[in-house]
Amino acid sequence: MRDFIKRMMAEDLVEEIQKPVSSVYEAPKLAFSSKKMLYFHNCDGHKCVMNAIFDRKSLSIALDIPEGKIVETLARCTYAGKIHDAGRLTFSPVKLSNLPIMKHFPKDAGRYLTSGIVFSAWKGVENASIHRMEVLDDVHLTGRIVEGRHTHKLLRQARDAREKLPIAIAIGVHPAVLFAACTRVPEGKEMMYAAEILGEDMPMYECPNGIRVPDAEIVLYGYMTAELHEEGPFVDISGTYDSIRMQPIIELCGMNCKQNFIYHGIVPAAAEHKMLMGAPYEPRIYQTVANVTNVRDVYLTPGGSGYFHAVVQIKKMTNGDGKNVIMAAFAAHTSLKHVVVVDEDINIYDPNDVEFAIATRVRADQDVTIISGVRGSSLDPCRIGDGMNVKMGLDATMQLGHEDEFIRAGWDE
Repeated sequence: MRDFIKRMMAEDLVEEIQKPVSSVYEAPKLAFSSKKMLYFHNCDGHKCVMNAIFDRKSLSIALDIPEGKIVETLARCTYAGKIHDAGRLTFSPVKLSNLPIMKHFPKDAGRYLTSGIVFSAWKGVENASIHRMEVLDDVHLTGRIVEGRHTHKLLRQARDAREKLPIAIAIGVHPAVLFAACTRVPEGKEMMYAAEILGEDMPMYECPNGIRVPDAEIVLYGYMTAELHEEGPFVDISGTYDSIRMQPIIELCGMNCKQNFIYHGIVPAAAEHKMLMGAPYEPRIYQTVANVTNVRDVYLTPGGSGYFHAVVQIKKMTNGDGKNVIMAAFAAHTSLKHVVVVDEDINIYDPNDVEFAIATRVRADQDVTIISGVRGSSLDPCRIGDGMNVKMGLDATMQLGHEDEFIRAGWDE
């Protein structure tokens, strides 16, 4: 994390804030409206960084990949990076109130950990993923553990054995590690993926409960239990309040903090949240679409909360490619709600250009695909129940054989 902050400073992408700032509303509000990384020197008396990865340039710096090559490069990864054991961490008693854990919005249930990676393991199978976690008291959290995801599967296995699931929570890691933990990869390969991205052998440190974690500013360790507690309301990716659910309680046993630690906070529904929710899915969509046609690029748009809307750019080979791409994109990212498929001449990062493609290349009776009664995202406020929804795909590509009718006027024709 500290090396990354230095690199961002060298690119003039960091705003340092020396004045005292509160973790309740004030810091989140400043980060929500900022177009830079914010480095607070006194957030409730502690150092704190927000907006670590807030746009494509900062993601490029974090992953050390040129902006225009991020999706294509990540799509070629094999999750084969090297990790190694680097010894055991020492821990002190837990006191969550010693950390500047933030309350982001007025109707949130309380203070929430938003950047903590939950590392867990059961019967030799490891997992790393991000979960929002509500602070209950100095030693207890409750986390939103989405049903069917890997953490939930491991918790269910532990519960079936009448045991607690050992976990550790890492806060303030290198952003490549955070990115990897947000990505759907083969089970247990998250840190190998991070090591491959970084191009180095990654050290992993053991906690007293056997869980391994990478270098981090703060590490908490403990157990996820079968006991449930109300979690929420909480503002999630859509910018609306997610509902209250009964979720597992996490019991914490120890805390390891670097000297003068730097806390990392992520504002819900802000730029960094959208980047970490959407960008990890772009290579996955790219890989799946590559099986049906020549894919050029994929973008999950900020206006679609960085999660619900995708634009896929292809080199069209047959007139059926558009619909095949739509189905492939939905299969790759099941929370995707709307997808637009465009030709190579459309700038997928420009919403005006994408709208132009829809306006001039879509006939609704032929080019719009609607799929009802399908699983979507539990975070979509217009879902049915806890995830059922309707998906729509738009084939905004030119009809092959009629390209001359779509030539865009200009001086370089």
